[in-house]
Amino acid sequence: MTTRAAARPVREALVAGALVALAWLLAAAAAAGGQEVPEMQEHVPPTVPDSLAEEPWVAEAPFGPGEHLVYHVKVGIFGVGDGHMSVHPVDTVRGNPTYRAVMGIEGSLMGLRVDDQYTTWFDLYTLQSWRYIRNVHQVNYKSFRHFEFYPDRGTWEREDNDEFGPLASRIPLDDIAFIYYIRTLPLEVGETYTLDRYFKDEGNPVVIKVIRKDRRETEAGTFNTIVVKPIIKTDGLFGEGGDAELHFTDDDRRILVYLKSNIPKFPGSLTLHLRSIQDGVPLHPDSRARVMEARAADTTSRRVSR
Repeated sequence: MTTRAAARPVREALVAGALVALAWLLAAAAAAGGQEVPEMQEHVPPTVPDSLAEEPWVAEAPFGPGEHLVYHVKVGIFGVGDGHMSVHPVDTVRGNPTYRAVMGIEGSLMGLRVDDQYTTWFDLYTLQSWRYIRNVHQVNYKSFRHFEFYPDRGTWEREDNDEFGPLASRIPLDDIAFIYYIRTLPLEVGETYTLDRYFKDEGNPVVIKVIRKDRRETEAGTFNTIVVKPIIKTDGLFGEGGDAELHFTDDDRRILVYLKSNIPKFPGSLTLHLRSIQDGVPLHPDSRARVMEARAADTTSRRVSR
C-alpha cells in the first residue's frame, strides 16, 4: 500500500527539507573539531548589561544582531524556494542572555507550498543552546516541537508533549545553533574537526573536513571561500553518499555563500545560493573590529573588480 507520505513528489520533499539539511550539514561542521571543548562556565550573568556591545566577556563570534542572509534554493536547474538565516535582538532564557536566531524556508512546487521555521536561543557567553523550536508546515504534514535544555540537570525536555531525555553534552547545541557555532571555528585547510556536542547521543559525532579554498559567484557578489565537507551519521542528504560541500567566506565573517549536496536516487543536486547580505553587529569588541575590517576589504575588492 502506498502511503500519502511515500507518494509525495521527491522534489517537494527536498524543498521542505532543504534548510533542515543545511542545519545538519553545518552541524557536521560544528561538530567537526579536533579541538578541546571548554567546560561550561560556572556562572552566567543573569541580566544583559546596558552596554552589552562593549562587554569583552561575550564569546567571540563573527555574527551579531541584525544579520540577515537570504538564499535561493534549487534542485538541479529548478528554483524551488527561498531561505533566510537571521539574528534577532538579544533575548534571555531563564535569565541567561542569548542570541535568538531564526532559519526559515518558503517554497512552492507545482502550486504546493512549504513554510518552515526553526528558532534557536543560544548563550552569548558559552554559545550553548537553551531553547529550540521547530515549526514545520508542509504539504500533508505539520509538526511543532519545543525543546528546553537544562545542563544543570543533564536533561532536555519537550514542552509540547512532555517527552524528555538525557543531554549528550553539558554545553549542548541544537541543529541551528550548530550552524552559528561552526562560524567561530578556525576552518584551516587540511584540518578535521570532530565534536560530540549535539544534544542527543544519536547525532554524535559530527565531523567536518576542511578540504580546499575556492571562488564562488552569487547574486550577492563574488567571494573567496573555504570549502568544508561534512560527514554525518545519517543516510540523508548529508551522509557520505551525499558528498556535500559548504562554502564559507574566506574572511573573518565566515558567511555561508553556497551549499551543494547530491540527492540520493535523484538525478540532480540540491544547492543553496546566497542572494543578499544584511550585516549584523558582532557583540564582542574584537570580533566587531575584525568583521568591520573584512567588510571594508570586501567593499574595496568589489569596487576594484568593477
